Amino acid sequence: MATIQAKTSRGHKYWYIVESQRVNGKPRPIVLAYLGKPEDLLKRLQGLCGHGKLKSYSHGGVCALLEVARQLDMATIINRYVKSSRSYRATKPTKNHLTVGMTMVLAALGRVCMPTSKNQWASWAQTTSCGYLLRLNLSKLDSQHFWDMMDAVPVEAIELIEQQLLKKAFELYKLDSDTLFFDTTNFFTFIDSTNQRCTIAQRGKNKQKRHDLRQVGMAMVVTREDMIPLFHVSYKGNLHDTKISAGVIHKVKKRLTDLSLDIDRHTLVFDKGVNSKENLALIKKLSMYYVGALTPSHHKQLITDASENFQEVFVNGMPIQVFRDKRSIWSEERTVVVFISENLKAGQLRGIYQSLEKKIKELQKLQLSLERPTPKKQGKNKLQTRIKQIIKGQFITNLIKWSLEQSPTEKFKLQFSVDQQKLNELEDRLGFRILMTDHHNWDTVDIIKTYYGQSQIEHTFKNLKNPYHLAVRPQFHWTDQKIIVHNFICVIGYLLSAIIFRQAKMKAGFNGTMDTLLDSLNDIRLAAVLAQSDSPGPAKASYQLEQMSETQQQLMRVLGIEDNHLRRPRFNGVGVYTSA
Repeated sequence: MATIQAKTSRGHKYWYIVESQRVNGKPRPIVLAYLGKPEDLLKRLQGLCGHGKLKSYSHGGVCALLEVARQLDMATIINRYVKSSRSYRATKPTKNHLTVGMTMVLAALGRVCMPTSKNQWASWAQTTSCGYLLRLNLSKLDSQHFWDMMDAVPVEAIELIEQQLLKKAFELYKLDSDTLFFDTTNFFTFIDSTNQRCTIAQRGKNKQKRHDLRQVGMAMVVTREDMIPLFHVSYKGNLHDTKISAGVIHKVKKRLTDLSLDIDRHTLVFDKGVNSKENLALIKKLSMYYVGALTPSHHKQLITDASENFQEVFVNGMPIQVFRDKRSIWSEERTVVVFISENLKAGQLRGIYQSLEKKIKELQKLQLSLERPTPKKQGKNKLQTRIKQIIKGQFITNLIKWSLEQSPTEKFKLQFSVDQQKLNELEDRLGFRILMTDHHNWDTVDIIKTYYGQSQIEHTFKNLKNPYHLAVRPQFHWTDQKIIVHNFICVIGYLLSAIIFRQAKMKAGFNGTMDTLLDSLNDIRLAAVLAQSDSPGPAKASYQLEQMSETQQQLMRVLGIEDNHLRRPRFNGVGVYTSA
């Protein structure tokens, strides 16, 4: 049982919590905690009783991200390429004791932890330990600060900055790379249609169905192993994937060369949007391996041949019907693999039945309107056009049989039904995927597994559209340069997060998603206890980490957060961290 005991040393009394334990068979008092002098103990008790002040900050996320940014020397690398475009500013401007590079790092932290407008960044930062870790007052970082600093980042330098950061990351973290996933997406904006200062935001087919708004495109290449963003580029929102792909393919090979990576070990994986005779010819000219996809409706004979010659293989323990052959596609012999994806087939069927249900309800509504005692008079041609418009849609048009008859009283009668035979035939044609590659010696299962990895970049884009972490939106910018730099900030934020995610999986056995990891880190909080003092001046604060789960404690250890609340990194005013 623990007791409180006093010891006197040099005329002063000190209090301890001790417990009697047996040592070598004899009872000995073992000190469990030192309480200090009586007046110190009284102050501590008063603090526990509410006479002190307590404030808590989100700590884990910003601390882990700052540590990775410090290791990558991210601020310094960015500052090498900074050049102000304003004659009345310094070539490498500073503001509020922050360089451009450090401002970009802080902006990236905000995008990862809590996406806000630049004007709300300081309000978010005050809820975190960011200012405490950097020993800086961040309250003056308003939107004008970020805009002025972003203005000094040349668009043409972004590729070089990205290359230097990746080179450092590959050396420092021993990253591995063999398969690269390439895809594109777009982000809608609220930029006014009459805004002539912006050319990159254009209307196009938006993947979030906001076709009424201007959008900005982004192409990205990530590694299979850790989803490290190897390359990105922002482009006009009205450009088709095939047009932007040619430039990206060129730059991907250059990036591999600049990073001293073996091109022969790398395979570029892409979806149907990249397909064109010119793009595939370019890949061959650059001597790059690839795995891509073809549109089944464009290769009906291949589908017919596959349907008659399927063989069963096992992919990840699941049986799949597969057909493999060599075919001449765009004047080049390519290995093709045709298989049926049950997940794709289930999704297509679900969409068809939902569309059918919707069309039937619309036809029933029209049918009832025609059966009213005094229906609105409409011509037969007009009604037929309306019916055709209702049943219009992919796969649906041929599935609904209908007839429109006119009675002697000049009333129209609509009859319709679902053609079950055609529906059954359609179900047999669904779920097909066609892959092509120049890896003629690869095993069929390896080709399929490699292509399935394409979902990783889709998860990357999903993260970049997550409204709670890593989001590209909101993007309150309306000039091309600011939009491109904003996207760059989001990508370097994702790079920091991908490295943290890799470390958590490798060293802590973390098996959740990146979103879950960021939530767990943000929930690690640092408490500041302000001791009450009668002397003038600011109250003395002591800092302590709040109680955490076992998972959070393990993440702290592997990410180097454990003692950073006591051993804070210093900031020397030019965007470089030094150890305290």
